[in-house]
Amino acid sequence: MSDAALHDAAGQLDDDALREKIRQRVEEAGTSFYWAMRLLPRERRNGMYAIYAFCREVDDIADGDRPVAHKLAALAGWRQEIGALYSGQPRHLVARALLEPTRCFELREEDFLAILAGMEMDARENITAPDLTTLDLYCARVASAVGHLSVHVFGDRSEAAHRVADSLGRALQLTNILRDLAEDAARGRLYLPREILDRHGIRGTEPTTILQHPALPAACRDIAGLAEGHFRTAARMMQQCSRRAMRPAAVMAAIYRATLLALQRSEWRDPAERAGVSSLLKLWLVLRYGLL
Repeated sequence: MSDAALHDAAGQLDDDALREKIRQRVEEAGTSFYWAMRLLPRERRNGMYAIYAFCREVDDIADGDRPVAHKLAALAGWRQEIGALYSGQPRHLVARALLEPTRCFELREEDFLAILAGMEMDARENITAPDLTTLDLYCARVASAVGHLSVHVFGDRSEAAHRVADSLGRALQLTNILRDLAEDAARGRLYLPREILDRHGIRGTEPTTILQHPALPAACRDIAGLAEGHFRTAARMMQQCSRRAMRPAAVMAAIYRATLLALQRSEWRDPAERAGVSSLLKLWLVLRYGLL
């Protein structure tokens, strides 16, 4: 659906129909985050659905096949839309869905803008073997910023909760990077950091060539170690947060940590084979960390 069509659709939907449209989008996406979002009361769940829908909108722009100039223009349009959201006059269907959560949960404009800055990093050029500083900035923008929005919706705006967002966002994004190596390479991208590749004698920047290097598993183990450190920090900070409010974060941490363990067991023998977590294990983790 074009942006103009979405604007028209937004104007024709009442609030209940708007929330239902966003809920359908999230369910159709089949995201692991859906398991955690279902733990929330209805209003908070609707808030998370709207945040997720925003992330999908801008991620689809960055990952699309349009020319760079078109992508950057579309993301600039979203910067204007976020400005309209905070002036109380959003037009886009997803931005309209964000209006009530932004007011109710005091969502920060800076976090939406950070997500857009991360999408612009992907849109400008294919990221290949960035240095660790650039990779950390990317993770902060595309993942930790989402965490900062999320903890407000969960119901804990404390400094400890925001530190969970910082660390857990990085842990989840690094896990995604290790899981999606082949998918990213097909787009011409490689998020494995230059310093770690150099440490294991992996030269060059061509993604598909690097994925065939015999030292790839060793490099991936080092990056998994970085993710594990962030998981540990997030777990430590979560002890200072409201246990009830942060249950969705605990569920996501558990699911992604299980994913990271599955990747480590696979030893990245075939990067095209995505290691994952079974639905049964996800259900158990939801019960253990979200309900018990």
